[in-house]
Amino acid sequence: MKATELKKMIKEAVKEAIQEELKDILLEAVRSPKQVVTENVAMPTPQLSSKPMIDSKKAYMDVMAETALNFTSRDAQTFRPQGRFDPANGTLPDGSVSMDQIMGLLNSK
Repeated sequence: MKATELKKMIKEAVKEAIQEELKDILLEAVRSPKQVVTENVAMPTPQLSSKPMIDSKKAYMDVMAETALNFTSRDAQTFRPQGRFDPANGTLPDGSVSMDQIMGLLNSK
């Protein structure tokens, strides 16, 4: 007998044995009484933090108040207007603005 024939015979015998065992297992599973499975899952309750709720509006107002207290006139930029104007009435002189004046304003920042 050749090795391939022996191998083929072993495969068929194993296949038949497995099929018979599976058949028996399935019949046993079908005939056995059914058991009802129930799950008892405890739903976790949310834990409330002990931290009090922060009023965001009040928090922003507190920060702004602290900033205002620490801000002095030294922190403000100095404004140096060029040209003629009337600071009392808030009027500017008549005429057009030259590119040199515009560039002067842009470069002073």
